[in-house]
Amino acid sequence: MSEMMTVQIVTPDGIRYDHHATYISVTTTDGEMGILANHVNTIAPLAVHEMKIRRVDDDNHVDWVAVNGGILEIKDNMVTIVADSAERARDIDISRAERAKRRAEQELELAEQAHQMDEVRRAQVALRRALNRISVGNK
Repeated sequence: MSEMMTVQIVTPDGIRYDHHATYISVTTTDGEMGILANHVNTIAPLAVHEMKIRRVDDDNHVDWVAVNGGILEIKDNMVTIVADSAERARDIDISRAERAKRRAEQELELAEQAHQMDEVRRAQVALRRALNRISVGNK
């Protein structure tokens, strides 16, 4: 039995991540999930979260990826994530993420004051994404 799996993260912009791993931690809409090699085949919706990937190479190096929702598929030691966007920690511009956070907070406050529930939900999602990027970028 193999002790590793292949991890690919795909966005509309192309493949954002493609490495072999021994362990992955993701957050589905139902909660956290740890994945090891030979995991049962699964499909699950993902939440906005910090994905932890323990790579096979580089002395079990850990990669952190900010994933903004999407779908997870595990099949025969191939883990594929299809997401609207995903960024590795090393690629995140913290100052840009901080500006997005401030913008989302302002939009949330205005939408709450105006009782615009659709706008409140959009601003909440934007805020979660910005906070996720900041957290991953600081790893």
